[in-house]
Amino acid sequence: CQTYMGELSRMTQFKEKSQKNEEGITAGLFTYPSLMAADILLYDADYVPVGDDQKQHVELARDLAQRFNNRYSETFVVPEPLIQKVGARIMSLSDPNKKMSKSDDSDKGCIYLLDDLKVIRKKIMSAITDNLANVNFDKENQPGVSNLLEIMSSLSGEPINSIVSRYKGKGYGELKKEVADVVCKEIEVIQNRYNDIVKSDLIEKTLQQGAEKAHKISYKKLKKVQRKMGIDIF
Repeated sequence: CQTYMGELSRMTQFKEKSQKNEEGITAGLFTYPSLMAADILLYDADYVPVGDDQKQHVELARDLAQRFNNRYSETFVVPEPLIQKVGARIMSLSDPNKKMSKSDDSDKGCIYLLDDLKVIRKKIMSAITDNLANVNFDKENQPGVSNLLEIMSSLSGEPINSIVSRYKGKGYGELKKEVADVVCKEIEVIQNRYNDIVKSDLIEKTLQQGAEKAHKISYKKLKKVQRKMGIDIF
């Protein structure tokens, strides 16, 4: 009731997917940003950690919170997006002008956390770069190399300018190898932890505890919203 059709129609994800397949677009995709906003606002989140491509969704949540607060008095916290300075938007390895996405036609540009480490290494070694043969951070002219630098920096903590300095006079092959080493080292830790978890009952326990905690918080907030809107029905 608080979201306008125009706002939803301007959401980037909806516009991109509707342009590709207008007939196959569902109402669920159109209204999904409202659901995401509700998930944020129900729990009075001060900050929402997102990638750069999700900033628009947090901005919608902010608009809805402010709109509701103005109409019905102070109710929701107005959240702020929390976006990393490095690695906020990781691009596809096969097309560095597009973001890395699991919905791509090919999986060559996307790294999955449960990919075999050899597959991950092969994807990185096959990443699209350019023919300039010079390691620089230049998203406009060298998007592929810049993407690899961001990946390495975000995982290793080493500043991008430091990596660029180390690779002065070196080739892309060496850069790709080190990026692959850094990525595989990080993902191996994640995979080991994942395997430990799936063999235990931790998932079921965590889901149950989380559901109970979330229900207490959301029920209280929902009742408050309903009272203010005059629809206190349960």
